[in-house]
Amino acid sequence: MSSQIPEPPPSAAHVKADNASLGELLGDVTRDLSTLMRKEVELAKAELKQSTSRAGKGAGMLAGAGVGGHFVLLFLSLALMWALGAIMPLGWSALIVAVIWAIIAAVLASIGRKELKQIKGLPQTGETLSEIPPTLKPGEVNR
Repeated sequence: MSSQIPEPPPSAAHVKADNASLGELLGDVTRDLSTLMRKEVELAKAELKQSTSRAGKGAGMLAGAGVGGHFVLLFLSLALMWALGAIMPLGWSALIVAVIWAIIAAVLASIGRKELKQIKGLPQTGETLSEIPPTLKPGEVNR
């Protein structure tokens, strides 16, 4: 007695592939690819909207932190001015705090200017974009 397992019936896709013409199959593939691309674009839009919303909230929080930090520095500067005012006239202590902040600002401006001068833009992107036009010319040898 031999036990044979019966073959499962062919799937709808197999039946369609056996009975449809090449043109119909290519039409189905084209339609499916078009649908897939549309869905991918919709997904990208949804993700971009969500990312933009989160970025906006994050930027708002950072701006609030910047304002808070500004007030901390302001009140620490006033405290330093009043502390120095206990050992010298208040006008001189205010001038000393102002000079300290002027030095800090000058150092930060110098460092910032140096960093900005080192920006080279998008060198790699520019290089790869310049390689595209020759690549699209058929029959020419590209180096």
